[in-house]
Amino acid sequence: MTEKGFEPLSSQLGIPGTSYRLQLGLINEKWASRILKGNNVIDSYVYKDEDVEGGFPNQNLIVGWVLRTVAIPNINPHQVMKTTQALMKQARENKDKQKVVAPLSETKDVELEKVPEGEIKRPKASGWVKEEATQGTSEEEKRMAFQESVKAKKEGEMIQSQKGRQLHTIPSADQDQEEKAGKVFCPFCGKDLTFVYCPFCGKKLPHN
Repeated sequence: MTEKGFEPLSSQLGIPGTSYRLQLGLINEKWASRILKGNNVIDSYVYKDEDVEGGFPNQNLIVGWVLRTVAIPNINPHQVMKTTQALMKQARENKDKQKVVAPLSETKDVELEKVPEGEIKRPKASGWVKEEATQGTSEEEKRMAFQESVKAKKEGEMIQSQKGRQLHTIPSADQDQEEKAGKVFCPFCGKDLTFVYCPFCGKKLPHN
């Protein structure tokens, strides 16, 4: 069997009791095994579809092929089976790690379809948006604005102070005379009376 196109899926393990090594891999996407001695490949074998169970070659068939190929007297089939099992474990792990990558030649450039400008729907801003202050405000304008804010603050404090403090008002002389105009006073004792005779001194009050 030709060695061309062998893809190794395991390392090369020595066959107990011999100077040969065994390795598992693929040839043309089919399971294969090969026996090596030194740098030379003694033989290789590609397993048929009916020799593969559960995606992997039957281990008994591998052992049988090794015994027929090596043909060394007193070789221990049990030791060959252990070697085969170890190689099969490596082959399973490496095969699971293989990833299918599409060739670059099979990839196609996808061109996005251009949408007309008139069909593009953009969200409309709603509500009132506060305009930012002009960045070019001069230092003089900043100073005047600061003075006005301080002045307004002081005026507000004065108004609050006046509201919190209520002063008693003193009646004026005109108000005092208006209050006395409608009253009658006794000329002798100065009492405020509206009677004909003073109830305090008994004198007759003069009436105009």
